[in-house]
Amino acid sequence: MKTRSMDLLYREYKNDVFRYLYSMCRNSHIAEDLMQETFCRALMHLHEAEGKRAKAWLLRVAHNAYIDLLRKESRSSSYENEFFHRYPSDDTPEKSVLGEENRRELYAQLAFLQPNQQHAVLLYDVQGFSYQESADLMGISLSHFKIVLYRARQKLRRSRETA
Repeated sequence: MKTRSMDLLYREYKNDVFRYLYSMCRNSHIAEDLMQETFCRALMHLHEAEGKRAKAWLLRVAHNAYIDLLRKESRSSSYENEFFHRYPSDDTPEKSVLGEENRRELYAQLAFLQPNQQHAVLLYDVQGFSYQESADLMGISLSHFKIVLYRARQKLRRSRETA
């Protein structure tokens, strides 16, 4: 039963988990590795997911895997925060020029934000989570999440006005 449940979770949410990880690391190879790590961890702790929303739980596991990677890299070298500064390693032909341009513009704008503000914008505006789900994924209160998101949007507006 455990394997079957995991198989269903994988088929249903693998694309969401990959997109979420890719939006943070902007490297498809690293995102794939982290996605594998996410589902391995999820399999080991599947019993903890009972009663929780599967997608939100998986994205929290993915976020933790990404944070662990950053910690590991910071210990092994003088790693600077490259949250949104990595360039994609490969472009697929089916990506439209307009979509690529919009994505670059979004990441360029997000680069002006603090990491927690970037995360808030990604969860709420890009991934489409509710305020409460986003706050839970970030491990902060709902009111604090709303403040972080509000300040992030203010910064984005100011940066667009000056550009």
